[in-house]
Amino acid sequence: MAKKQKQNSSKSRRWRGFFFKLLFIGLVVFAAYLVYLDAQIKHTFSGNKWEVPAQIFARPLVLEKELEITPKEVLEELKLLGYRNVSSPDSSGEYRFSGNNLVIQRRAFHFADTYEGLRHLQISWRKNRITSITDLTAGRNVGSVRLEPWLVTRLVSSSQEDRMLVTLDTVPDLLPTALTLVEDKDFYQHHGVAPLSILRALIVNIKAGRTVQGGSTLTQQLVKNLFLTRERSLVRKAKEALMALLIDARYSKDDILQAYLNEVFLAQNGEMAVHGVGLASYFYFDRPANELNPAEIATLVAMVKGPSYYNPRRYPERVIERRNLVLRILFEANKLNRDDYKRYINSPIGLASGDSLAKGKHPAFMDKVRRELTDILADPSLRDSGVKVFTTLDIYAQRRAEKAVKQTLEGLQRDRKAALQAAMLVTDISSGEVRAIVGGKDTEFKGFNRALEARRQIGSLIKPAVYLTALEDPVAFNLASPLEDKPITLKSTGGKMWSPQNEDKQFRGQVPLIQALTQSLNVPTVNLGMQVGLNNIAHTVNQLGVTSSFRKVPAMTLGAMALTPFETHQMYQTLSNTGRYIPLHTVTAVVSANNRMLWKKAQFYSQRVDEGATYLLNYALYKVTQEGTAKRVGQTFPNINMAGKTGTTDDFRDSWFSGFDRNNVVTVWVGNDNNQPINLTGAGGALPVFINYQKMQQPKSLSRRLPKGLGIAHFNAHSGAVTVAGCPNSMSVPAILDALPPPAQDCAGKPVIKKNKTWWEKVFGG
Repeated sequence: MAKKQKQNSSKSRRWRGFFFKLLFIGLVVFAAYLVYLDAQIKHTFSGNKWEVPAQIFARPLVLEKELEITPKEVLEELKLLGYRNVSSPDSSGEYRFSGNNLVIQRRAFHFADTYEGLRHLQISWRKNRITSITDLTAGRNVGSVRLEPWLVTRLVSSSQEDRMLVTLDTVPDLLPTALTLVEDKDFYQHHGVAPLSILRALIVNIKAGRTVQGGSTLTQQLVKNLFLTRERSLVRKAKEALMALLIDARYSKDDILQAYLNEVFLAQNGEMAVHGVGLASYFYFDRPANELNPAEIATLVAMVKGPSYYNPRRYPERVIERRNLVLRILFEANKLNRDDYKRYINSPIGLASGDSLAKGKHPAFMDKVRRELTDILADPSLRDSGVKVFTTLDIYAQRRAEKAVKQTLEGLQRDRKAALQAAMLVTDISSGEVRAIVGGKDTEFKGFNRALEARRQIGSLIKPAVYLTALEDPVAFNLASPLEDKPITLKSTGGKMWSPQNEDKQFRGQVPLIQALTQSLNVPTVNLGMQVGLNNIAHTVNQLGVTSSFRKVPAMTLGAMALTPFETHQMYQTLSNTGRYIPLHTVTAVVSANNRMLWKKAQFYSQRVDEGATYLLNYALYKVTQEGTAKRVGQTFPNINMAGKTGTTDDFRDSWFSGFDRNNVVTVWVGNDNNQPINLTGAGGALPVFINYQKMQQPKSLSRRLPKGLGIAHFNAHSGAVTVAGCPNSMSVPAILDALPPPAQDCAGKPVIKKNKTWWEKVFGG
């Protein structure tokens, strides 16, 4: 018996030892598993929790004293930004316009260069000019103020998730309060899981015979969304609880709540899932989260339970019922007073159209932004980290350009079989900033971007480069220099003979240089090109900003080279900027999600061609719009001076126009994708697009200072010889005076005798 007891005792000790070893191994494995889960949690929470689309902003509207801008234009901008018209603006994003005064609570915004807080402003007009800007908070007048830029779109990655990050200090205090009261009232007491809540939910569900209540805490919901699949099993539920405990132990309640506010799914926008209250605020109410009122906050919290079931656009009655439940919970918790509670439960949902989050807006412009971003931020993960991209887009210029292309092509298409297409660019002359890009007739199409990719013969748009090459030699050429307009035959590629013709098939014998350019005559241009040399012309083209290669053949002088509208536009950007080359660009700055500057566009320009020669050329281009091939510009805008050049290629396959006023330069191409003839000249196709665009805005008259050394000179219209003022058959044009000889004859043809100066004149002038 004792022996048996001894054996049993020994056996029991072995089993206990085995059990403790097994328990120890289990604890080690469990501890290792916890370490693994903790590392997984730490990696996600410490790094970028989400792929956050880059936010693309248009340029901010800057309002200055004495600026010529209508109140209507400013009110349109406020509507675009989601400002609310109220009787007494006392909160962010509100305004009132009365008489000639605008009172506005300008939103706080972190611009690329600095943060600007909420500003209470009054802006006054006299007619269409701002007379004063008053900072009502500071009680003083200011010279200028800028509105926050419009959020154009977000460059969403392949994850199909869209969100806009918020922090607890950028949302109303009532939002996290309402969320915890409704979804997890013990959030600040439990440690990530709430066993009593789980038990309570289990009992309720058993009684109901179905799942009517969840026991998960906000922390568990966050774990499920961030780390786990949708699988329903006890193992997954246990993992969820463990991770919730770990997160609660490692991070503060505020960190967890902030992460939840950015992760929660609240809508489906087409194929994109809308996550987080930051983006949902724009999607449903077209305003930032910090401007949400209690009813709007209650609506978002109501949808957390089931965004599909409580979709306010499909089931408004369901949402109102649950919103009012949320409002009642807030009222009972003394977070709302009785008057506000009654007012909000009787208020409509007040949904926005959702257009502010429409995808694919202005795809041609965004295509250029993407290309620049690829160079600026080489690491793709940076582009998905919620960076803010500040661009040069002028939304009004963009919309007007799109409208001008659509409407003009619809009218032109009626009389032609070839399907017309177009491209258009608008840029700021002094900065090189791109204001608008249109890539085709279908302005919403995301595919082939003709403005950046279509390579077409540019025709007569090359001619200014030929004439500029000549004018840079002021001793040999000026605007009155006679050019031969007689039949000419040249040897071209492969030994073929080439005999250029003027469009009207006529020869004039001899014409002044300015007339040859104004009327876009081919033969004088070719003669001039051969005089100055093809290599020199090619050098001028490169200096104006063209980097593509092209053959240096005689036909080059008439535009026998294929360039994209963007490259062609760069030429005219440099010309319109008095010879200063500035690379065209759409991105001005990129800042991180926490507003740290990552990249800023450096200010750069290079004086590529002579300023005086460019002034003379631009004077001739002004004459083109007054009495030349683009005279419809002068006829349409008789009180506004503009300059430009038409372009037409062989067999009327391509129609071009580049033109500019004081501030902006515009290039338009009209043609057919299959390179079929469209039977339109530059004046008949591209020019009407330019004119229709200018009709939609208020172009500013050209105003260019006369460079040093230039003045008005007088020439014999036939011989080009310098003459005295007032002679018959003379022409008066700008010229580089130091390069001109004194007049050799007077009006009667007699030699002008230059008398020797007296000593008095030599000393004191005269």
